[in-house]
Amino acid sequence: MEMFSGEEVNGMSGLKQEGENVEVTCGCTSHRYGDAVGTLRVFPSGDLRVSCQCIPGCNEADNLTPAAFEKHSGRETAGKWKNTIWVMVQGEKTPLAKTSLLKYYNKSQKRSPNGSHHGRQYHRDEFVRCSSCNKERRFRLRTKEECRVYHDAVANRNWQCSDLTFDKITCEDEEERASRKVLRGCLRSPSCKGCTKCVCFGCKTCRFSDCSCQTCVDFTHNNSIN
Repeated sequence: MEMFSGEEVNGMSGLKQEGENVEVTCGCTSHRYGDAVGTLRVFPSGDLRVSCQCIPGCNEADNLTPAAFEKHSGRETAGKWKNTIWVMVQGEKTPLAKTSLLKYYNKSQKRSPNGSHHGRQYHRDEFVRCSSCNKERRFRLRTKEECRVYHDAVANRNWQCSDLTFDKITCEDEEERASRKVLRGCLRSPSCKGCTKCVCFGCKTCRFSDCSCQTCVDFTHNNSIN
């Protein structure tokens, strides 16, 4: 059974709808570097993978997540891959968000790998300290993209306010008051200091198969043998 109807993928360039996934030509445009082109693979599980073809012999050629492909392309406003990665439909660049290609991905985000609230994994807000101004900045972890931005920020010892992609914050902006910081978004209690409802110890939303850190490597390995 085909994953998409003919109407859903009509006119898409590079379309191959065979076997266990669908392939389609995709790309991401940087104002500085131009178009980075690749092949997007969509799986019934909701997993999305991109094979980059920006240059022959690209070191990041295969198995990139959309967020990693967006970053690799040099896109200036990374973090919004659903709108910045495009496919060619009837000869026009069309954002993924305006196609049917994300329907399996969107369904997978509603499923609960482990502890959840109303069928979805929940993560409380976290903070990262700027290496320049020493102020703590809030990260909201509601989507996989937001979790990846936080994950990369924690791993970057030189992270600065200007690296934050979801909010336009500079080192000149005031730090949140202590009374505000205690509100981390827990659905059980607004001032919760950490409980099973809001603290996640690893799921498919906050762990990444294309990340080489030991936490992600262990999670990916453990899931592959279960």
